[in-house]
Amino acid sequence: MHLIVNDQGEILSFMITPGNVDDRNSKVIFPLVKNIHDKLFGDRGYISQSLFESLYEKGIQLITKLKKNMKNKLMSLVDKILLRKRAIIESVNDELKNICQIQHTRHRSFFNWAVNLLSGLVAF
Repeated sequence: MHLIVNDQGEILSFMITPGNVDDRNSKVIFPLVKNIHDKLFGDRGYISQSLFESLYEKGIQLITKLKKNMKNKLMSLVDKILLRKRAIIESVNDELKNICQIQHTRHRSFFNWAVNLLSGLVAF
C-alpha cells in the first residue's frame, strides 16, 4: 500500500499494489500526487533522477535523505527539519497495521479482504 499523508497524519491518497511493484513506478506515483503541490518528502526508496525530474516538471520538489554512498547535496534548513517529520508516515503505517489490523491475511475471499482494508482506512 502506498500512502500520501499531510503533516498532521491525515491520509490524502493511497494506492494498493502488489508487493513486487517498484515505489518509483510512474503508474503508482502520478495518480497519488495529482493533488499535491510544492514539496513531497519520501524515504530513500524514492531516489531516482528521472522521478525527481518528472515530479519537478509538475511543480513538485521531491526531498529524500541521501543514501550512504551518495555525495552530499545542499539542502535548506527548513527542508532538513521537515524531513524529520517523515516519522509521521511511519506512525500512520504502524497504526493502520496494528490498531486497525489491516495486515490480517487469512481472509477467505477478495471481497472480505477489501472490506477489512477499507474499514481500517475509514476507521483511521
